[in-house]
Parts: sequence; C-alpha cells; structure tokens
Amino acid sequence: MRGRAPLEEGGAQKAGFISNQRGTGSGVILDPNGYIVTNAHVITNARHIDVSVLDREGAGQPAARRHFNATVVGADRDTDLAVLKIEAQGLPTLALVPDSDTLRQGQLVLALGSPLGLDNSLTVGFVSAPRRYLGEEKPNYYVQTDAPINPGNSGGPLLDINGRIVGINTMILTQSGGSEGIGLAVPANTVRHIYQGLRKDGHIQRGAIGVTPQDITPTMAAALGLDRESGVILGDIAPHGAAEAAGLQQGDIVVAIGGKPVDRSRDLAAAIHQCVIGDEITVDIQRGKQQLKKTVAVVARPRTPVDLADLATTDAHRVRKFGVLALTLDERVTPVLPNLRRLYGVVVAAIPLEFAGANPGLIAGDVIYEINGTRTKTLEELKAWLEGKKNKEPVALLIERSGQMMYLSFELE
Repeated sequence: MRGRAPLEEGGAQKAGFISNQRGTGSGVILDPNGYIVTNAHVITNARHIDVSVLDREGAGQPAARRHFNATVVGADRDTDLAVLKIEAQGLPTLALVPDSDTLRQGQLVLALGSPLGLDNSLTVGFVSAPRRYLGEEKPNYYVQTDAPINPGNSGGPLLDINGRIVGINTMILTQSGGSEGIGLAVPANTVRHIYQGLRKDGHIQRGAIGVTPQDITPTMAAALGLDRESGVILGDIAPHGAAEAAGLQQGDIVVAIGGKPVDRSRDLAAAIHQCVIGDEITVDIQRGKQQLKKTVAVVARPRTPVDLADLATTDAHRVRKFGVLALTLDERVTPVLPNLRRLYGVVVAAIPLEFAGANPGLIAGDVIYEINGTRTKTLEELKAWLEGKKNKEPVALLIERSGQMMYLSFELE
C-alpha cells in the first residue's frame, strides 16, 4: 500500500517507510469483498491510497499484481488500526485466531509484510511476551515478538504456524531505526473488535462500566486490613452507572473479569476496552469474606473532543488555510459536543502536524459559527468562502470553545 503518513521519532518508532512524497505499508485482507485492515498511521493524511494485491496462479508461476484505489472506511487512532475498502471480489483472505489471549511466550510466529519496500517478505521468530503494556495508565497492550520487523511491515499480519492472524504488526522499539528484535503487534482480539466496529459505524465508541479501579499496595492492604497485598480494588463507583446498577460497591476487590484473572487495574481497563457497547461482562469480586459474581452492562463512555479525529479521515475534511481537519456539525458530532449554543457550524476535529503552522489558534472541539460576520453552517460553505482568498486577508471567526463564545482574529497565511 502506498500513502503518506508521519513517522514517529525516538525509541518507539512506527514501522512505516516514509518519505516526503509517499510511504509504503502492509495490510491484510479479512473479507473477500475487499475489506482490509492496516495501521492508521500508514494511511493518516494520505490523499491517495493505492493497494497492490499479489496473486499467484499456482506453484512455480510468476506473481501477478493488481492495483486498486482504496477508500477509508474508518480509522481508530487509539489502537492505530484502520479499515480500507477496495472494489474487488473473491480475494484471498487470512483468518484471525479465535482468542489471542491463548498465546504463550516462546510460541513460534511469522511476520509478513513489505519491509523497506521488499514485497511479500516473511520473517520468523517467537512470542517474546503475549501481553506487553507500554504505559501504566494505557489499556492497550501488544504482542511482543523478536520476528524481524522493519519499516514497511506496518499493518501486516503476525501469524501462527497455521497461518492464522495473531496480531497486526504496528511498531518497533529501536535505537537504530531498524529491527532490534523488539516488535509489537496489536493482538487479534483487539483487531477483531476494532474491525467490526469500523465496518459497522466508521468509528469506535468506547465502553465503560462506571468504576475507578486502583492497584492494591502493601501499605493500602495493611491500612484497610485486606488479606492480600496486590490486586485491584474499586476506589469509586459512578453514581447511577452500570456498575452501581449491577450491585458493585466501593471497596470491592476485583478477582476476575470476563472469566480472566485480574492482577492490575490496567487488566480490568483492557478487558472493558475490548467490549462492544451493549455487551454484558461478568465481574468476580471479593467483598470481605464473600466471593460474588456480578454481571455488568457495558455502556457508552462519554466522548471527548479527541474522539472527533476519528470522524475526519478523508481529504474532504482538510481546511489547509486554517491548518485543521473539520466536520459539519451533525448527528455524528453532537454526541461528542452536547449542549452547544447553536445547532449549526463547523467543528474542528484535529490539527494535523504537517500543516499545523497555518493554524491561527484553533483547537479540537472548537465550533466555528461565523466568518467575518457571515454565518457558516457547513464545511462546504467554509471552503467556498476560502476559495480565492489570498495571504494577509483579515479573518474574524466567531467560535464556541468549552461553552463560551469568542472571536478569533488573524490574517490568512
């Protein structure tokens, strides 16, 4: 696949081969009708996405290649996954493993992709860690492997010896810029959840159950008279939330969730992170000497302006003269920004790095109601107003930010 996307610098580097003009990455076909999963960073900011599908007529036959223009079905920056669609039928596919949580350290795996532009390359290694977290507060975890992964492997599959997808290769930890034996893949369970959500809705709405989990420490255990020095305790239960309705209480110790043991608060967050809104999840708790089992509904987590970026994924959302991605205020946006003062306008979804220098001070979540005293109801009207405008043109935007109206004035760059 060819597109254009930024490459992160530092120790954790996205495995995508990027230049100023084009970049390459990998992907995997999950549906014979042309649905493809790849990394969001492979296609982020791409104006055109070309998908090259490698066919083989039979053993010993030269490879044939077909090219397709791809459209973005949806992208989820939180997990760095995206779903693309090409117009084709009868394509070969790979299947996801039924449960990637069954992966074990030392299991043989294979990474497939186009490292450094070398198409259809296969490397072999082991599962170094089946559940690797990169931050204490982040629920996302990865499959760590020592199978060599380099720039260009991004979005390609990590396979078991039966050819089933155990993860989507996403990043490498490196000091040199190349493979140092620490590759990370989004596990198949997460891939399945995100793929289904993006195909259905074009974006992912996170779930919650209304609890605040905390890690138990020896000091906490001694002070509260607990019978364990580690584990997860519920520090708070949201009033009128799903957990309260299910009978969970502040001070409950979570032993397992969804039938899987919980050792750290991030384990609980990760389990909920992979649920679909409307799911019911079983929580095993200890309350004093009692062992209880509660069934809790997963409900929609309140959305924030950060979530708007997942709705603005195409070139049509770019407003280069303002240095933003923007959306027309409609039924997709209003749940993210409730209680707005007006029911029309243009919402700032994100500030892309590559043309942030043109941004006059807008931030994600701002709603533009007027330009130079003229109502601006849609993104199309905003773009039409900007047509033919030159540098140094004076602009005054009437915006709403965090419930307050204000003017933002500047000259076009």
